[in-house]
Amino acid sequence: MYKKILVPVDLGEAEMAQLAIGAAQALAKTDAASQIRLINVQPLVPVAFVDYIPPNFDEEMREVAEKDLADLALKVDAPRDRVSSTVRFGAVYPEVLAEAEDWGADLIVVGSHRPTMATYLLGSNAKTIVRHAKCSVLVVRR
Repeated sequence: MYKKILVPVDLGEAEMAQLAIGAAQALAKTDAASQIRLINVQPLVPVAFVDYIPPNFDEEMREVAEKDLADLALKVDAPRDRVSSTVRFGAVYPEVLAEAEDWGADLIVVGSHRPTMATYLLGSNAKTIVRHAKCSVLVVRR
């Protein structure tokens, strides 16, 4: 049914990540050719802080995120050649949408908290991904 499933992962929200990965695994099992890609988006360092951080800070952040994401990818119940991961830098929803388009995803599985007043006022990444994605989106909640 779905050949390329993209799963945005917040490395600080392990429970939410596991819910989304579990849903992606279940969908991928219906088609042995399905691929799963985990994506983590790291924030850009504000220009005002550049003088206060080490020059290789972004690279260190990337290495840590890639290692943590690779460890998570090893736990995905799918053939190794069907699971990949990537780290991007920027704002979450534009980078997730760009990766979905670049990779050719036909489904994004995103974990989301129940809406609160803060998300109604400020917006949420899941909501914006749903609104602007060019492919199907599955929102998974606890």
